[in-house]
Amino acid sequence: MKISFLILNAYGMGGTIRATFDLATKMSERHDVEVISVFQHADLPFLRLSPKVRLRSLVDLREGARVRWPYTKRAERLSSQESALIHPEERAYASFSAWSDDVLRRELRRLRTDVLVTTRAGLNIMAARFARKRVVTIAQEHLHFEAHLPGIFEEIKEWYPKLDAVVTLTEADAQDYRTMLGQAPTRVFTIGNGLPGGPRPRSRQENRVVLAAGRLVPVKGYDRLLKAFAQVVRERPDWKLRIYGEGRVSDKLIKLAVKLRLHNNVTFMGPTSDIEGELAKASIHAVSSRFEGFGMTIIEAFACGVPVVSFDCPRGPREIITPGYDGLLIPPDDVDALAGGLLQMIEDEEGRRLMAANALQTAMGYDISMIADRWEKSFAELGR
Repeated sequence: MKISFLILNAYGMGGTIRATFDLATKMSERHDVEVISVFQHADLPFLRLSPKVRLRSLVDLREGARVRWPYTKRAERLSSQESALIHPEERAYASFSAWSDDVLRRELRRLRTDVLVTTRAGLNIMAARFARKRVVTIAQEHLHFEAHLPGIFEEIKEWYPKLDAVVTLTEADAQDYRTMLGQAPTRVFTIGNGLPGGPRPRSRQENRVVLAAGRLVPVKGYDRLLKAFAQVVRERPDWKLRIYGEGRVSDKLIKLAVKLRLHNNVTFMGPTSDIEGELAKASIHAVSSRFEGFGMTIIEAFACGVPVVSFDCPRGPREIITPGYDGLLIPPDDVDALAGGLLQMIEDEEGRRLMAANALQTAMGYDISMIADRWEKSFAELGR
């Protein structure tokens, strides 16, 4: 079977890229697998991908890149025009152009594959509109159901019924999509993200370090985490917070950390390609998101023996974390409660170590081989 994954930009970092690469790598053991990146801005991907998986891009953004003849002049003309096929409320709308519209449409119309898995709303809609009829189209939703803005949600309601399947990361989202799709033939499956097999580093629970990881964007709520950690530091100045990632609000977060006088306790570490190695140096993982489609770093933390303190935001964390067993769920948007949860886990070392051991057990349920098997079963059902 040939399986094609279509992703916005495979050359950056982020949970969607990591999850797609892990799944593609595992599926390549039994299938012909490729990852198609709409955009390419670097020579090599930031994250690891098996050499058995073909990686190709559609729009090369690297300096000096040239569009092959006979599309050279067409690319020059269309690149400066806004996209007409991607809805302006698509969260990555600014990345698209009339040229990327043109390239994507041509690619989808000629793509000969058995299964096409698309990974965000804009691409899901494009697949519904332009993919060849013989291709099994599967939209993987990495955002939770209510995160879509009204305009693009109307397009989702119009075009998702044309897809063969929608795969959600949580059962709560699956129920919402089933309700939305009504009598449409589109199947809905719940399949979480998986962890690649093999040995991984494990936290000794000795370092006085709280770790947070993800894009430095408003949805991740690092402004709230900094405010909460300022309260933690007043009680436990010996603890440090390390934040991994990059993004458009990094300058604002640095200024906020200075304003809160956290310069001795908070470090912005930048991006890392070895998040598990960094997690193993921490004792607590903090999730301060305003919403999460799933929460990949939660299961990565669990796999390294690191319990999690997370806002009970829509929707991923509550389907992964068992409060008091492998982590704590904090009322959403309550900064004081987040500080309290962090302090509770810091002060109760015995309880934290027990949660760390339980977290390892929870992580076993997300092994990539089990996740790949669930994808295989969905393919079989769609092929009947």
